[in-house]
Amino acid sequence: VFQSYALFPHLSVAENIIFGLKVRKVPRADREARLKRVAELLGLTPYLERKPAQLSGGQQQRVALGRAIIGEKPVCLMDEPLSNLDAKLRHEMRVEIRALQQQLGFTMVYVTHDQVEAITMADQVVLLNEGRLEQAAAPRELYEKPATPFAARFIGTPPMNLFPADVFQPLAGSENLLLGLRPEALKVDPKGAIKSQVRTVEYMGADTLADCVFGDSPFQVRLSGTSGIAPGDELTLGFDPSDLHVFDTSTGRRRDDLISEIGMQLHSPELC
Repeated sequence: VFQSYALFPHLSVAENIIFGLKVRKVPRADREARLKRVAELLGLTPYLERKPAQLSGGQQQRVALGRAIIGEKPVCLMDEPLSNLDAKLRHEMRVEIRALQQQLGFTMVYVTHDQVEAITMADQVVLLNEGRLEQAAAPRELYEKPATPFAARFIGTPPMNLFPADVFQPLAGSENLLLGLRPEALKVDPKGAIKSQVRTVEYMGADTLADCVFGDSPFQVRLSGTSGIAPGDELTLGFDPSDLHVFDTSTGRRRDDLISEIGMQLHSPELC
């Protein structure tokens, strides 16, 4: 299934869907039976006689899906199939494609640059960076235990904050370490370890997203929409030690063995 749909403009929806079966000389009766099943499954029955130009983007992508699944093969490759759709249609198609995959039970290899698509649709995510494998894990593990700073910043919106460990003073054994904290893990705490200044504020209704600076390190914090903070405010923040992530800059890998020790050094008693 291609990003550009790759439908034949001169063929009808029905002819596009069964094209591969005709090339493979599947008997007509079998083609028609499969077409009926696929069209009903994808909600395309009313559009079978139309040409692709008469369809919306979402309908054209359903036709491309139909052409792929009618072959009844065990694996389906999708190459950024939703990138040409608007945000509302992308959400609808994510739900439909996931439901279709679960209903039919085939393996789907889905290529995307959109982390939302990756973590909402996948059972297993393979995260690549310039051709190198960063991490292969279930979506929840990618979010809760990213293996590298790249994975930590790629998964999650807004991305994880990464601080050089030496910005926290005093902190023993902080050489070559990055400390990671997600914006939603930070809480206003007068006794917290992060004393920052608010630079800008984005009010998002239920949430307020604040851009702050701690030492020389910019970071973001997600607070309640009723927090009432404003640019220029001083903000002292704490966090639960279980929300801390530690990465070794010399190896580029996660250091779970240091989380407890560093977390306790920085932990605010009020969060116990």
